[in-house]
Amino acid sequence: MSKPHLCSDHRSRRVFLADTGMGLTGTVLGSMLPRRAGAADDNWTPPTGAPMFAPKAKRVIWMFMLGGVSHVESFDPKPALSKFAGKQLTETPYKDVLTNQFVKDNLKAFVPQNHQIKQTLYPLQTGFKKRGKNGVEVSDWFPHMGEMMHEVSLIRSTWTTDNDHGAILQFHTGRHIFDGYLPTIGSWVHYGLGSLNENLPSFVVLGEPPADCCGGNGTHGSGYLGPEHAGVYLEANPDKPLPFVSPGPDVYQEEQRREFEFLNKLNRMAAVEYPSDPALRARIKSYELAYRMQMAVPDALKFKEENEETKRAYGLDQDITRPFGEICLAARRLSERGVRFVQVYHGGGGNAWDSHKDLKKNHSELSTKVDKPMAGLLRDLKQRGLLDETLVVWATEFGRTPGAENSNGRDHHPFGFSVWMAGAGLKPGVVHGSTDEIGFHAVEDRHYVTDVHATVLHLMGIDPRRLDVPGRKRLDIDYGKPIQGILA
Repeated sequence: MSKPHLCSDHRSRRVFLADTGMGLTGTVLGSMLPRRAGAADDNWTPPTGAPMFAPKAKRVIWMFMLGGVSHVESFDPKPALSKFAGKQLTETPYKDVLTNQFVKDNLKAFVPQNHQIKQTLYPLQTGFKKRGKNGVEVSDWFPHMGEMMHEVSLIRSTWTTDNDHGAILQFHTGRHIFDGYLPTIGSWVHYGLGSLNENLPSFVVLGEPPADCCGGNGTHGSGYLGPEHAGVYLEANPDKPLPFVSPGPDVYQEEQRREFEFLNKLNRMAAVEYPSDPALRARIKSYELAYRMQMAVPDALKFKEENEETKRAYGLDQDITRPFGEICLAARRLSERGVRFVQVYHGGGGNAWDSHKDLKKNHSELSTKVDKPMAGLLRDLKQRGLLDETLVVWATEFGRTPGAENSNGRDHHPFGFSVWMAGAGLKPGVVHGSTDEIGFHAVEDRHYVTDVHATVLHLMGIDPRRLDVPGRKRLDIDYGKPIQGILA
């Protein structure tokens, strides 16, 4: 008897008996598979998992500060803000920024008509000085990172189009939140290259993600690429890893192993009837990975194996730096064990960096929490010889306005802000692009956010135009262009 087509609602006697023998699991799986298979695109041929050309980087650590870090009080200080503090923009030499063609061309579709760009210049809330061996001006809120600027490629000319926190999703997908939940940069890396370690996910997420209104889990989601390419959330707590890492104190390892073997047997029975179904293969792989993770994740988070000097470098000896320090240390340990893309959030849930008021208090406290751990991560990667094959990215959804809001804060600002990258395939110690004298517009070597994506993919040996999925329309801006000015 010939095998029936998977899209048919009719079952052969053999399929029926197999499903019945598998009990409830088989019945549910047997009814799901035809619908899943029928929804698949027969023309969709996934990448081979090998780089398309010689890569410079093996892995990515992507750090994202949620809420909008002020670029003028971090990595792009603007003394003119203090010089003209309290004055209206129309009273300064910079009055023309409000009629800049960039605003008219790029934001008219996204900024509400009643949105008023704050026009009273607000002074810098912290000092700054030249730091690192290359003398890059960095604010006093980031002294530890400042001393590492000779290892960093600093991009001061990034821009985006969303003036609200949907920009978080836009930074990760390249498209406005109104366009929906599309594949993110981490999912493209996973889709293009697959895994280096069969015991760990290829795409891991650490730290609290943004709220649902700002993209939520969609900021590390996979859109139409399918859930198998989405980020897997882990907690960086060495004493309490993921809830599913351990089956619980009442379940012995032998009992768990027998359960897993039984599940494997059921899966193999289904695979006999549906040998070419990609959904089933993905599901089997996910079950197997979940089991292997129960052994591998606790090992990856054994911070006790690290010497005291390393722990201090990440700030694990101080209460204020320990939480983010553990996340950064977990990122390094996961990366060196073969996780290709580690996405790190800071300030999740409430978009902590969103300083509409009390900016000085907000940013000084938050920068203290992250500055030393980030610098410690770079130093640690460098001394282990891992920075030459690891790409570290630091970003935020937008900057903050040059003008004041609520008298002591700054509003959202997508026109120009800073991103930095470090590691494999990059020129260390360079400053690329610039904003104008008050940090309003990116004016030199301007880069939309997908240029950052394209740079990451290029260094990983991936051409984004060769990752296209049939039937999925992508715009030229989705692909981006590698930022040539920072490539070694």
